[in-house]
Amino acid sequence: MARPPREAPGPSDFTNPATSREVHRAAVWIGMVVAVALIWMLAQPLLLIMGGVVFAALLDGGVRLLGKAFPRLGRGLRLAIVATFAVAFLAGFFYLAGSQLTGQFEALRAVVMDQVAHLVDYGHRMGLVPPNEGASQIGQQLVGSLGKVTAALGSALGALSSLLAMIVLGLFIAMEPRIYERGIAWMLPLKNRQDFYRTADKMGHTLRRLMAGRLVGMAVEGLFVGIALSLIGVPMAPLLGVLTGLLAFLPTIGGIVSGCLIVLVGFSASTNIGIGAIIVYIAVQTFDGYVVVPMVARRAVDLPPALVLGAQLLFGALFGILGLALADPIVAMVKVLLEEKSELAAEDAKAS
Repeated sequence: MARPPREAPGPSDFTNPATSREVHRAAVWIGMVVAVALIWMLAQPLLLIMGGVVFAALLDGGVRLLGKAFPRLGRGLRLAIVATFAVAFLAGFFYLAGSQLTGQFEALRAVVMDQVAHLVDYGHRMGLVPPNEGASQIGQQLVGSLGKVTAALGSALGALSSLLAMIVLGLFIAMEPRIYERGIAWMLPLKNRQDFYRTADKMGHTLRRLMAGRLVGMAVEGLFVGIALSLIGVPMAPLLGVLTGLLAFLPTIGGIVSGCLIVLVGFSASTNIGIGAIIVYIAVQTFDGYVVVPMVARRAVDLPPALVLGAQLLFGALFGILGLALADPIVAMVKVLLEEKSELAAEDAKAS
């Protein structure tokens, strides 16, 4: 009787090292695919959580700054003072300026649409714009090129609920940030926890500096633009100042959008005022870019402008306006993480 051929391990035989290795590889790849799918499906709540972290960094920066001035005050009291001041400022701003600015929004929309229509007519005459396309069609294409707007921010009620969710989440994180930091570290191996704490501290420092620079830039641009445009006689100067300050939260893209609005409204009054509006915009952007940002944020967060713009376009196309607003903080945190990983790898290489 002939002896049967030598049997090879089957797929159910996990005692074989080769089989175990292949199963491990397959599990890793499947896990990566599932993780990417979950991140894509849960992008909206993840961005809301990131927004809460950014707001917590803003509050924490104010708490630390207040602690330097009044070191005897407890953290809870300092946080209450900062949060109360922020809420009072927003409420007072909307109460005092809301009625006036609301009346100017419709006028601004009418002026911008009229100026865009003139540009489209000029494009028709020069053959740069197809004759069957008007201002509305071009506007829809420009809006569509930025990608989908997230469902939670698709309406006023959704925007309000998203904003409240980020505020509440940021308050909870700012109250006791170490609890959440230790909770994440608890899920890591003991040998990696000290590295995590160091990376988390550097991320928090970077995010606070970035947000501080952003707030200072918003205040400087909004105030200077509003005052300068009022002096040269640009219509709706207070509204343009407020919009410039708000759009300054979005570096590069926000500046481009606010600049287009300022120029369009300026030329709607007269050619001289339009040229003056261009000069004001260039002066403010130059001062912010070469004085404010380097002094406050760029020393701690050295983000190349092309990288920031590319991230904004990518996140805006994928996740809408919320992704556009949070692209800069996310890129800054990823940059810190990669730098820390590189430093740790260099230290391990020297130790070995």
